[in-house]
Amino acid sequence: MSLVQGDSKVLCPEENDVQKLLACNAHIGTCNLVASMERYVTGRKKNGVHVLNLHMTWEKLMLAARCIVAVENPADVVAVSAREYGQRAVLKYAGHTGASSMAGRFCPGSFTNQMQTKFTQPRLIIITDPRTDHQAITEAAYVNIPIIAFCDTDSPLEHVDLAIPCNNRNRLSIGMMYWFLAREVLRMRSAIPRALPWEVAVDLFFYRDPDAKKEVEEDAKADDAKLAAITGGDDAGAWDETGDEWGN
Repeated sequence: MSLVQGDSKVLCPEENDVQKLLACNAHIGTCNLVASMERYVTGRKKNGVHVLNLHMTWEKLMLAARCIVAVENPADVVAVSAREYGQRAVLKYAGHTGASSMAGRFCPGSFTNQMQTKFTQPRLIIITDPRTDHQAITEAAYVNIPIIAFCDTDSPLEHVDLAIPCNNRNRLSIGMMYWFLAREVLRMRSAIPRALPWEVAVDLFFYRDPDAKKEVEEDAKADDAKLAAITGGDDAGAWDETGDEWGN
């Protein structure tokens, strides 16, 4: 890891930060590799999957945080994610840093058509995936808006001003990158102390499948129904009210 000027280790990652990146597979790319992303690749597995350089990932993450902090009004920064796995992450990032968010389908003309209801003029945008968010990148290029993007090994870098190499297809990786970015932005703004860990759990940035939650609730109801059938339904409640004779 290269150091900032003066050999300061303030912006260098801690061991715990690197372990989090590895646990979320933020360094795992794809089998495809575009020429513009070759500089960020450090190796290739036997199965053909490219491995990203986490040193460069962290350096670009710190640079992105410095660019975001340079924007005076936090609301002028817009986080965009059409990918389902990144929608919760951009909403949480916007909530903690004061930025704006566009989760879900990007409405064409949001940056270029003043007649649009959702028309906005941001000073900086953050893209979750250059492929799925290509409409936002195209419109931002028309009006000269700087673009920060989380890029995988096969992501096109056209019109991208600052690329952060990482795995942008994994729900854990996307959430972790936005969590790191939000934490560093708040630290550079002196909103939270750098010496203490951030109290916000990274799990809040991870995508949660609503269908899985429904299945858990249905299983819990089924278990309760089985338990009521075994214990006799309402009689079990009456037994609890009279006291546990086995314990006396």
